[in-house]
Amino acid sequence: MTGRPEALFPLFADIETLDGVGPKTAGHFEQMGVKRPRDLLFTLPYSGIDRARRNSLRDAVLPDVVTVEVTVGAHRAPRNRGGAYRITVEDAETSFQLVFFHARTDYLQRILPVGARRLVSGKVELFDGLAQMVHPDYVLPPEEAGEIPAFEPVYPLTAGVSLKQMSKAVASAVARAPVLAEWIDPEQKKRSKWPNWAEAVQQAHSPQKPEDLAATAPARERLAYDELMAHQLTLAVARSRLRRAKGHRTKGTGALQARVLTALPYKPTGAQLRAIRQIEADMAQPLKMNRLLQGDVGSGKTLVAFMALLFAIEAGGQGVMMAPTEILARQHLEGLRLLAEEAGVVLEILTGRDKGAERKAKLAALATGGIQILVGTHAVFQKDVEFRDLRLAVVDEQHRFGVRQRLELGQKGQRADVLVMTATPIPRSLALAQYGDMDVSVLDEKPPGRKSIQTAMVSTGRMAEVVEHLRQAVSEGRQAYWVCPLVEESEIVDLTAAEERFKRLRASLGEDVVGLVHGQMPAAEKDAAMADFAAGRTNVLVATTVIEVGVNVPNATIMVIERAEIFGLAQLHQLRGRVGRGSAESTCLLMYQAPLSESAERRLTTLRDTEDGFRIAEVDLEMRGAGDLIGVAQSGLPRFRVADLERQAALMEVAQSDARALLERDPDLTSDRGKAARVLLWLMEQDQAIRLISVG
Repeated sequence: MTGRPEALFPLFADIETLDGVGPKTAGHFEQMGVKRPRDLLFTLPYSGIDRARRNSLRDAVLPDVVTVEVTVGAHRAPRNRGGAYRITVEDAETSFQLVFFHARTDYLQRILPVGARRLVSGKVELFDGLAQMVHPDYVLPPEEAGEIPAFEPVYPLTAGVSLKQMSKAVASAVARAPVLAEWIDPEQKKRSKWPNWAEAVQQAHSPQKPEDLAATAPARERLAYDELMAHQLTLAVARSRLRRAKGHRTKGTGALQARVLTALPYKPTGAQLRAIRQIEADMAQPLKMNRLLQGDVGSGKTLVAFMALLFAIEAGGQGVMMAPTEILARQHLEGLRLLAEEAGVVLEILTGRDKGAERKAKLAALATGGIQILVGTHAVFQKDVEFRDLRLAVVDEQHRFGVRQRLELGQKGQRADVLVMTATPIPRSLALAQYGDMDVSVLDEKPPGRKSIQTAMVSTGRMAEVVEHLRQAVSEGRQAYWVCPLVEESEIVDLTAAEERFKRLRASLGEDVVGLVHGQMPAAEKDAAMADFAAGRTNVLVATTVIEVGVNVPNATIMVIERAEIFGLAQLHQLRGRVGRGSAESTCLLMYQAPLSESAERRLTTLRDTEDGFRIAEVDLEMRGAGDLIGVAQSGLPRFRVADLERQAALMEVAQSDARALLERDPDLTSDRGKAARVLLWLMEQDQAIRLISVG
């Protein structure tokens, strides 16, 4: 199937083809992200107005929306311009006023002639004991009563679009919803009592009662499932493409691994051993591995990744470990150097800084297999970098690495297995949305010897005490991070905040004790400041959040986070994970400015009370919602219009297993249900998946 199916054309037409939408309204719709009729189908009402007819206003509890038939009485025009025009009306039991501002007398006398019967609907409020309906929503002759819905859906609106315009445009879009063949598994559909797609659209837009607006109402749940299903199908297609890609059967001997394990001062945790086994089983398959290694700060991901790299080398291949930044690549180099020495393997680094003869020599050694493990940044992917036999690519800090990049990694024509590491614990529902194309190994135990970190909340009023505490620690040879907040988005302001703190701490602790690192520094200066701290030449490192990921200084045992209340939970957890890496007791001080908002207090107390990253991630998800949690722009996380990731995680799981099962049975989507699923992909604009299937 090369292009969009014809049945969907009306839904992808210009938005101006809908009733009541001209160029101006189209511009306003665009502000809401509504560009075509299909977008309106998935813009569902979020509440409803009860417009059921009453006999009289007398029994209404005001203020309330009331729909009632009245006899029109006297008109009273305002004395001055802009005043209120009042019309007294009488229902079966009582009288009240209709009030209009800036209204034209002739118009009001035409639609509300004295003595006529009219049906009015609108919000009634009491003013000085008088019931008034200001600007009724509906004024109709009784024979046109059918135009007022008993329960009127309310839509999200934007400036310039009224509810009337919105409802009219939606009705016009809904009328275009074609009857489509079913892509949902028939059993699943029956069990959940879901309607067909076109019926679901119809019902979701014409709720009859408040319960119809709930996410669990069958029509809404079905539409949410369709979104999740399309997303999971895309991931499943990516996964099957990556897996179908021929891999190497990599089988190690275990000899190099054994050397490292005997040299380790501790035993790996059960979770580490389990992950190593899962990875080795994948690598031994003729298909490409595509696995996510998810573990909290300090759960020992590096060891697991290194064991996998050794497995590749034992089989006669090479491995590469990629980090998002040069600082992190160098950290990995440091972290792996000792292990590599134990195993007797050749480890090298390649970054954008390598130039000329040195770079040439490294490239030659890679091509002949002289370098067994390469650590690097994305520079590893430049055209001239060739391996003799690359078996495993380990990618660190997945966050900047969406599904699209994973596919590119797979398309390098390299048959290498891919292992992705993330230090960000992600709740199950998000892991499915973001990494649904991957198989997941979770490290959920702390390695032995890891000390817990004492976390305390301190108000900024006690700054002097904190500095005194720091002076004491420094005199005992301990090291500390002092993280300054990113004030607003202005880097200039941040800089002054960090530099101000740096000056003050130097004044109280001593010139050569304190270092500074921030985002505006040239890379070389940043590296030098980090190196001084790592080597113990400085004791306190003042930093903006550039130290969040991957920095490893085991002697650092104190983390001070200034204005902790403006940081997100996940960020605070990552920062705290920079200490507690050695054998000494560590502390983390969350300095906040009183008074704390309710949500800031919940963030800080959650952090104080638990070190479990997965628990923290769950709270974060509850508090912030999925899009914010990963920063939608760079997350590769889909923007769902109907589905709610936090509350419909279970639905996402069903969609994932269903999508995978469908593709196992029908990899090219050519069966009847497969063809229907292709239409779903077009409807949900999952073009990437469609391209993959057509080239597949």
